Amino acid sequence: MVAKISHGISLYGALVYNHEKVEKGTAEILSGNRMISDRLGIPSENLHLTLLSFENYLLANRNTEKPVLHISLSPAPEDRLTDEQLAELAEKYMQKMGYGDQPYIVYKHGDTHNTHIHIVSTCVDEQGRKISDSYEHRRSMTACRELEIDFGLRNGADMEERNLKAELKKVDASAGDIRHRIGNTLKAVLESYRFQTFGEYSALLSTLNIEAKQIRGEYKDTPYTGIVYSATNDSGKVVSPPFKSARFGKRFGNERLEKRMLAHAKDFKEGKWVPSIRGTLVYAMQHARSRSELVDMLRKNRIDVVFRQNEQGRIYGATFIDHANREVYNGSRLGKEFSANTFNELFKWWDGIPGNERDTHTAAELWQQYSHKMEHGSALEQAAGIFALETNPVDYEEEAFARRMKKKKKTAKRKSRGI
Repeated sequence: MVAKISHGISLYGALVYNHEKVEKGTAEILSGNRMISDRLGIPSENLHLTLLSFENYLLANRNTEKPVLHISLSPAPEDRLTDEQLAELAEKYMQKMGYGDQPYIVYKHGDTHNTHIHIVSTCVDEQGRKISDSYEHRRSMTACRELEIDFGLRNGADMEERNLKAELKKVDASAGDIRHRIGNTLKAVLESYRFQTFGEYSALLSTLNIEAKQIRGEYKDTPYTGIVYSATNDSGKVVSPPFKSARFGKRFGNERLEKRMLAHAKDFKEGKWVPSIRGTLVYAMQHARSRSELVDMLRKNRIDVVFRQNEQGRIYGATFIDHANREVYNGSRLGKEFSANTFNELFKWWDGIPGNERDTHTAAELWQQYSHKMEHGSALEQAAGIFALETNPVDYEEEAFARRMKKKKKTAKRKSRGI
């Protein structure tokens, strides 16, 4: 089981989020504690009455900036619990976390790959004093492990990673609740992928049916850069209103993204992570005979490629997404043989070969037969070494390790000289 705890300032926002799902039929009110009720044993569906249940606690609040709790508990998809068991799970979790005497309402959600519950409560008591949240994450993990034993649930130590992978699928705008779906995917991307530029980040999102755009402007004579996100269809056409990054959280805004990208770039420069897909790209370029065949070969190896083109159809950017290692690379970062110019000329060269020739000859045969038609000095000619099947493979991880060792030796020599 995975537990996620959010602290906020808007009780109304947390309740409306859940109540709207109840109205859509994708959630239901399961249970509650110290809640006003107009039906036997279950909190009222009336939002006004639900708000009143928390009113005295929030009015008594002394100085807690974020008094609202919004908790989600997600058992593994394989764990099947009845409504009664889910309600008991919520009750015992709140007791273990020190919120057992607080007013809270429990919702059951059924709009994702696994049924889970949301709990809305407050972390200030009747006197307005904040209930201690010291070591909250550690205590929550302990509570989850204990409840897994009590309810016979699967161990959730690896559930975070499994949930991230489960969320990495294309956003389906037709399924509704677009903002929530975009938010889930953005979170999964940010917590599991490495990229160094906004172009790499937006290319990755485009493969998941999300468009990310930077918006530049000026406010009170101060320039700013913002980001808006929209859902797209499989053709890349925007099919939803734009959502400002603030709707998803600060870490999805430009300032926090830039810090993350700088950290990734520093790690890349120091050789802490290196491309492992060059060999696969070379193989695909050697053996493919058309653009679509190249894309299909890469996709079978869990590599997506995004080609950016101008109105005239010329490729000016190529980005490769390595889903196996969760890394994104601009082609030029991998080497000039993988740059946009190379692919632009490669596709143009392929298009110049008669279709019947391409269907009946291997890529190597086509290369030998038609290589003389390349323009002298072109990017494709400069990268021609990748088409030589006898090309010696390069172990890039070994090269990166050698560079790190060389750098350490230089540092040691300077220290020994007293520099």
